[in-house]
Amino acid sequence: MKHIAKLFAPALALTLSLSLAACGGTSPASSAAPASSEAPASSSEAASSEAPAAPEAVTLKVGASPAPHAEILENIKPLLEKDGITLEIVEFTDYVIPNQALDAGDIDANYFQHLPYLEDFNAKNGTNLSSAGAIHFEPLGLYPGKTASLDDLEEGATVAVPNDTTNEARALLLLQKLELITLKESVGLEATPLDIVDNPKDLKFNEMEAALLPSVLPDVDLAVINGNYAVGAGIEDTVLTTEDKESEAAKEFANVVAVRTGDEGKAPIQKLLAALQSEENAKFIDEKYNGTVIPVF
Repeated sequence: MKHIAKLFAPALALTLSLSLAACGGTSPASSAAPASSEAPASSSEAASSEAPAAPEAVTLKVGASPAPHAEILENIKPLLEKDGITLEIVEFTDYVIPNQALDAGDIDANYFQHLPYLEDFNAKNGTNLSSAGAIHFEPLGLYPGKTASLDDLEEGATVAVPNDTTNEARALLLLQKLELITLKESVGLEATPLDIVDNPKDLKFNEMEAALLPSVLPDVDLAVINGNYAVGAGIEDTVLTTEDKESEAAKEFANVVAVRTGDEGKAPIQKLLAALQSEENAKFIDEKYNGTVIPVF
């Protein structure tokens, strides 16, 4: 299934480094001028002439999925404004266009994906994007559709899962943890439904774009849904179970700020990371999402 998303027209190129305006100095006094004709400069005037100018204003354009990423970015706008950075958030509703926009230079960074997905996207699309830093982890959750609980799950039930490589594998590993299926040994994060070696309930799998999973719940028995889409759909409180929050998945699948390779060290990007990884932002995430989004810094 294809999900259509609209890109805004490319904006003007953004300034991605801060600079200090040069201070103007006074000309040296002539040695021939009488000493009595020169009034000593006041301390306030001297301090004023030596003070550096404030950093030039910078606009940083960041792509994000609506929830929780755009919400988290909204929270740090005041922190960035103190550093002279205006944060412009561009919302996307799929997992493909934000990376295309970043690669094309239409945005300066994006915040919606974990590193394995980014690496897989680079390999399949020939892009050169890198992680600038990890921010949070979103446990994949199993959500009820036509079937209210695992105890009620009948033979031949349909389970909807994400169709991208890494998230589908995570979904299958979660189902294996629940002993609903058994996968081939060592397939790990490359698992697909073809790797299922035991399926005692003869479950049927409906593979689809991750963004669409909440909308199909009325038509399937269960769905494995990414945390951000569950939050966006307002169904996070109905989750039956999630990935272990202390597992390797929390480290492997932390959501990152992605940039074009080489931009990681630029000042505005570093200030963006500092704001996202601040104690103030961690408190916001903990209080707002109650465990469905977990800070990793």
